[in-house]
Parts: sequence; structure tokens; C-alpha cells
Amino acid sequence: VDEDVEPKIDGSTAKFDAALLTAEGARREPSVVYCWDPSSMDMLGTLPVASAEDVAAAVGRARVAQAAWAGSTWGARRRLLRTMLRFVTENQRAIARVAVRESGKTMVDAIFGEILVTCEKLKWTIAHGEAALRPERRPTGTLAMTKRVKVEWRPVGVVGAIVPWNYPFHNVFNPVISALFAGNGIVIKVSEYASWSTLYYGRALRAILAAAGAPTDLVQFVTGYGSTGAALVGSGVDKLIFVGSPSVGGHVMRAAAASLTPVVLELGGKDPFVVCDDVSEAELDRIAQVACRGVFQNMGQNCAGPERFFVADAAYAGFCSRVGAIASRLKCGPPLDDAEVDCGAITMGRRQMGHYQALVDDAVSKGARLLVGGYTPSGDDPLAAGSFYPPTVIVDVPESADILQTEIFGPIMCVVRVADCGAAAANDDEAVRLANNCDFALSSCAFAQSAPRARAVAARLEAGMSASNDLEGSTYLSQSLPFGGRKQSGFDRFAGIEGLRGLTTPRAVCDDALEWLPFGLGALLRTAIPPPLQYPSRGGGFDFASGLIELFYGEGVSLKLRGVAKLIGAAAK
Repeated sequence: VDEDVEPKIDGSTAKFDAALLTAEGARREPSVVYCWDPSSMDMLGTLPVASAEDVAAAVGRARVAQAAWAGSTWGARRRLLRTMLRFVTENQRAIARVAVRESGKTMVDAIFGEILVTCEKLKWTIAHGEAALRPERRPTGTLAMTKRVKVEWRPVGVVGAIVPWNYPFHNVFNPVISALFAGNGIVIKVSEYASWSTLYYGRALRAILAAAGAPTDLVQFVTGYGSTGAALVGSGVDKLIFVGSPSVGGHVMRAAAASLTPVVLELGGKDPFVVCDDVSEAELDRIAQVACRGVFQNMGQNCAGPERFFVADAAYAGFCSRVGAIASRLKCGPPLDDAEVDCGAITMGRRQMGHYQALVDDAVSKGARLLVGGYTPSGDDPLAAGSFYPPTVIVDVPESADILQTEIFGPIMCVVRVADCGAAAANDDEAVRLANNCDFALSSCAFAQSAPRARAVAARLEAGMSASNDLEGSTYLSQSLPFGGRKQSGFDRFAGIEGLRGLTTPRAVCDDALEWLPFGLGALLRTAIPPPLQYPSRGGGFDFASGLIELFYGEGVSLKLRGVAKLIGAAAK
């Protein structure tokens, strides 16, 4: 795939006008998908809005390709992923630049959040995917002693994926890797805020499939707005992955229920970051950098990222002074050609920044204090030329503030003081209470000088994922682990063994274990209905079955002997 993927931008390039999104009068959605760079507001072009017929055609193409791919060997599937991994490692800069142009993140954020995690997923799946999906022997039942049983993991067929805009590359390749290795085809509806990149990533995937000898129609893309996503939900796909907000996830679940289409819902979070009272000054230095990386990576536009910081009273002043000093020195601006930019753009632009400002203003009105940022650039501010919101640290946030319950999805660190309750255990209890007082429960982390204490606190945090003495996102660097949450953060999982198996249909299989015996003995030992249970009934069926239960499941010799007597009596009838 050639690397000449970016549009030629010069001084005459048209700028995106957000009014285009509502300029078509009574139409609920624009007639095209507008694509622009949120850092410069340069127009990148437009893409078509896929109709229900377009979506159905894409599903049909994927279904034909999947029928051929379903019988592929493990070797063929590994070859495909190795080809994919080679493409990623050899085209890192081009992949990152496309993601930066589309989403506004920095090149460093792209190399970590888009490329590194994709490489890890590919490496893990290549090494361990077959073990997760090959038939698994299971123990036979007590009365099935002549049988052997197993579970087969069969491809579901065609997977539908509705993915968000925050990581344009990884959000596409993540479901593609699992779906294809499990023997499926996939149709991806990308966000209207991350559609331009599919021109490159889609072309790359077709080239990868062709190079690996796989059907090139296995992966399909559709672009559009809510109506296109709704069409995919109702298109007859065999499983649906949705990553987005709880409100839209609820609509998706209701629509999928009409056809009983199973869904994976990953609906975001407000991850807690707990700092205990025993941390040293040196440890606070480390924790402050970890905290800032967690919040300001990709400008906080992360599904799993810390948004609520619960800091013990003894560590509070030191933590706040450190994170405030770091945030105040961060450089914010267009990131594509400036390696010193720390914080890029807000992908969704003014609409999302209005959401940030409303949450900040509410918290301040209730007693919170701004240490850094907390305003929307305007006027002659250079940041007003693009979609930028400055890195923000807000402290003394009260429990009543909306910002502690509503997902921010932005570059705002909210720090809550955990009151000194007089003892370490009581302080931890209060931190856990505050952290769990939230409807979201995706991921979490806890920090303490004592590693056992950090683990103990992390274990009590209500979340689908947790880490101790490290950023909660560290779990994602081990792709053997499942990714997902609970409560309003959704259900089911992707990544790990659970994610791979989730894109299959488990099939229980039972056959005769002794068919190999010579002289017809194997056939003789096939299941036959005992005379007391044969039709028509001779009246001894119940006693016969009761005797079996007492013989094989009863405790004590006397009960087992009574079972034998029942069997003999039933057989004599």
C-alpha cells in the first residue's frame, strides 16, 4: 500500500464549517459524510451515506466471502495475521499520520494508542488464538462412560461492528483481527467523525487479504450517520459489536432484540484512580506522571481512562501541586508536524467542548477550584483556529458535581480529596465508597506504597478491569485479558480468549469413545435403550431410573445397594 495517503493541503484549502452538519434544513442527517482535520479545520473531502440497501449489499458480500473462509486452516489464518502485522510494522508513520489527520491526536498518542496495541493483539492472536478456538475436550457425564465429548467453537458468520472515532486505526483493526481469526466476515460502520481514514485503512486491508490468499470481501466498510448504523443492526448480521454511549447502546440493544441478534456493548466509563495515604514523595513524582499520561493521552478521549482521582488527605497537596505543574507546561496545538506538541485536538469539535465547559462550570459553581485550563479558546487565541480545549486540572471537586457522574471523554483531571478518617483502613474505605459511587464501571486503578494495600483497594473497586500501582489501561497491554465493564459500561467482552470465543457459536459434540474396539465390540457398546425404558412401557421405568440415581449418585453403601436392587427389580418386570 502506497504511503502517499494524505490530501494535498495548501493555503487555498477549504475550511470545514460546522454549520454544514445542520445546513440541510429539515433533513435529519446530511446527505454526505463530511471529513475534516480537527486541528486545522481543513476539509479532507466527503464520503457517501450508505443506505439500507448499501448495507445489505455489504453484508451479502461479506457472507459470500465468509462461506469460503469458514473452512480455512489455522495456518492460513495465522498467515493472514502475520501479513497484517508486517504491514503495520513497516508502515507505522503512514498509519499514524492518517490517524492524526483524522482525529487530531499527537503522533506519540497514535504510536501508542493505535499501533502498539494493534501489534500486541496481532502477536497474541497469532501465538495463542488457535489454542483458544480449537475443539476442547470436556469430562464425560457419569452415565456417559462410553462416550467422549468436546466443545467446538464455530464461526458465527458475519459480524457487524459499529465503532467510534477516538482511535480510527485500532478501532477498525481490533474487531477485524478477532473476527477473521475466528473464521468470520465483518462489516464495519465507522463513525461519521472518522470516515476519511477508511480510504487508506480499507485499501490496506484489501491488499493484506489478497497478499495472504484470503477472500478480499471478508472486510466491508459502510459510512454514514445513525440511519446507516441502524441499517447494520437490522441487516441480519450474526453478532453485533457496539462501542459508544449508553444512550445509543440502549437503542442498539432494543433494535437487535427484534431479530435476537446478540450484542457486545462497550459503553465507556469514568475510571477511578485512587491514591492512598502511605505514598512517599518519590512515589508521588511517579504517580503524577502516570496520572497525567492517563488523562491527557489522546486528549482524554479514551474509553478506558482515568477521569476521577480520589487522593488521600495526606497525599493531596503533593499530588495536586505536581499534576498542576505538569499540566501547566503542556503544549497544545496542531500536532501533525510538531513533535513537541503534547496535546492535540478534540475530534468532535465545538459540540464536545461545550459539553466540557458545562461540566467544568457546574463543578466550579459547587465549590471546585481550577488549577489549570478550564476554558474554551476564543477570539485571538491561536487555539481558537482549531478544535482545542486546554489541558485542565480541577481540584476540590465535591461529590455533588455532575462531572463525577457524567462521562467527560476529554482532557480534564478531576481531583477529589479523601478526608482523613483517622486510620488507614477507614481512609481506604472512604476512597472505595467514593470511587464506587458511579453508574459506570469499566476500569480502575489504585496506588499505594504498600503493594498488598494497592492490590486490596483495587480488588474492591467495581469495574470490569483493574490494576494496582499502574494505570488502569495497563491491562490492555496484555491481550490475553478480556476487555469490558459492568453497570452502565456495558457487557460481554472483546480481547483475550473470551473475546475470540465471543465471536463463535459453541457447539457441544458427543460421540462413541470405543468405536475402535475389534470384533464388533465398538458397535456392541453403542447406546441402547434398556428394556425397562423402551416403548411401550412395562411399568418398571421409574424404578429403573431411580435405581440408577441411587447407584451412581447416592452416598453410602446401603443406598447404592438399594439402587442395585431397584435395577434388578425393574428389569424383571
